[in-house]
Amino acid sequence: MIRRFNDSDMESVLDIWLSASIISHDFIRDSFWRSQVENMRNIYIPASETYVFENGSGIEGFYSLKDNILAAIFVCPEYQSRGIGRQLLDHAKKQREKLSLSVYKENKDACRFYLSHGFRVISKQTDAHTGHQEYIMSFCAACFL
Repeated sequence: MIRRFNDSDMESVLDIWLSASIISHDFIRDSFWRSQVENMRNIYIPASETYVFENGSGIEGFYSLKDNILAAIFVCPEYQSRGIGRQLLDHAKKQREKLSLSVYKENKDACRFYLSHGFRVISKQTDAHTGHQEYIMSFCAACFL
């Protein structure tokens, strides 16, 4: 089930974010992701509209929206490739008619995932925090009508 984030979800969401970030962004040092946990806790999650995917075993994934930006979508590594990311993304698409996101160019799996779900690359940029290249992608529900 996908539901709105509440404060008691914070530790689970942070654990998922950190473990999935380290694995999916193996081209960036673990220490960078660890250094961002408190920013996630105190700045990014509170400033976002966040939803969690909860199953019998607890929270297995989440996504965060900031205006029309899909700021985060992460699935617990042990639950990946089970359709949870697709369900989270489909839910996010129902919340906004247009979405944009940034994804590291080196994160090939994520790039393929977004492209296969209707996102298109609209530009490229260098992430100021890591120096790595990112794609800026966009999705427009009305464009598919």
